Amino acid sequence: MAPSIRRRIALVTVLFAAAVTSLGGQTARPAFDRKAVEISYQKFVLDNGLTLLVHTDHAVPVVGVNLYYAVGSRNERPGKTGFAHLFEHFFFNGSQHHPGGFREAMDDLGANNRNGTTNQDRTNFFEDVPTSAL
Repeated sequence: MAPSIRRRIALVTVLFAAAVTSLGGQTARPAFDRKAVEISYQKFVLDNGLTLLVHTDHAVPVVGVNLYYAVGSRNERPGKTGFAHLFEHFFFNGSQHHPGGFREAMDDLGANNRNGTTNQDRTNFFEDVPTSAL
């Protein structure tokens, strides 16, 4: 038997053994139980309509902030797309009431893990802020 054929047979044998070994350790996953992952929170609605959901967990000295806007690409007209994503990027710049950039203000607080995302249903911005900055 030629050496190249032996190598191919050896390679196929190793791959087959690896596949069989990895399948042997799998077990069926339990069904998802929604009640097992319920997270307690307090809900506040401000006079301007802003809704706050607050969950407290003292495991780490960080506050996770997520600003969630119920505006996404589903709100755009055909042929006029990309505005929700553009808005996401503008959010990181200054405004009339805060001429400095959002990033700089958050950096001054010690924020990290900062980013934004957009999909069909929403645009959100998130960062982690040390509790001492609040």
